[in-house]
Amino acid sequence: MREIGYKKIKVLVVDDSAFMRVLVSDMLNASHEIGVVGVAKDGRDGVEQTKALSPDVITMDVEMPKMNGIEAVKHIMAEKPTPVVMLSALTKRNADITLDALANGAFDFVTKPSGSLSLDIDRVRGELISKIKGAHAYGGKISAGMKQLQGVKRSKAPARDYSIYTRGPADKGRISKKVVVIGSSTGGPKSLDELFSALPDGIPAGMLVVQHMPPYFTKSLAERLDRNSPVHVREGEDGNMITNGSALVVPGDYHMTVNSGGVHLNKEAPVNAIRPSVDVTMQSVAKTYGSNTIGVLLTGMGKDGAEGMKTIKDWGGKTIVSDENTSIIFGMPQEAIKLGCVDKIVPLYEIADEIMKFLGS
Repeated sequence: MREIGYKKIKVLVVDDSAFMRVLVSDMLNASHEIGVVGVAKDGRDGVEQTKALSPDVITMDVEMPKMNGIEAVKHIMAEKPTPVVMLSALTKRNADITLDALANGAFDFVTKPSGSLSLDIDRVRGELISKIKGAHAYGGKISAGMKQLQGVKRSKAPARDYSIYTRGPADKGRISKKVVVIGSSTGGPKSLDELFSALPDGIPAGMLVVQHMPPYFTKSLAERLDRNSPVHVREGEDGNMITNGSALVVPGDYHMTVNSGGVHLNKEAPVNAIRPSVDVTMQSVAKTYGSNTIGVLLTGMGKDGAEGMKTIKDWGGKTIVSDENTSIIFGMPQEAIKLGCVDKIVPLYEIADEIMKFLGS
């Protein structure tokens, strides 16, 4: 591959399609901030090229022969930790594999517009370049932070007895009087998994999760959280009721609002260039549940959720954000902090405890 200037972000492109390797490489090389230093034809080749070329960022196809994307990510994170942006087709199978890759250390993902062979890959050029830049910024702490990505931080949280906050099975499944709204973006699936696994069975509130993801991915996310936590989690549907001990994940490409104990989905214009928007759901919940609202912001780029947290605070609710050390990207929590509307800034592994304290107060 061609030599690039030292200021450019060095990218390795991994894809089993020779045509896609050319398309992605040409698209990235057209940016004055990025230079492709190499290409790889499958996951195994990608692992070897990573060790040989030391790229700043890797773009990784999901489904490949010899070694798929998730296996390649595992090897890379174990042998030469490097930020990886997955390139995934918009299917349920690819969503499952991509979430596995994120759980094993991949930074983020971008969906191919037209499946595995996307001749129109240029449609996601802006998104891919933005996430490569975010991954590069994050790359400075990836080696030191790999233990955190593998969930070691959880061991620092002392075991908690939440029985004083829960009333037992009788309350589980009741229409909620209190609602917890959680917003997250880049790095969110891993953070959500850690948060939900720390929550108790029978949490005396309903929970709504707004994760920036497209269709299929939010369903896969809900299924993973449901398997890995005591809380019953499912992808939300129009008309679902908000009940104690359960959580609804806002489906990709929809906004979620609330009214009279239930949720409503719509496809109104994106907010903060995104749908679903954290702001939309938080503001709706705050105006409906008032002081019985708890807002939580986890890792993510951008400012979505900051205004929502302010609205929650203005209506008497409580607000919590993850601190910089335990946020993959501190953008969303930091924007809320700037607005002066955050009650608690705590490590990710303490957020479950803070939620339960607020619910018991």
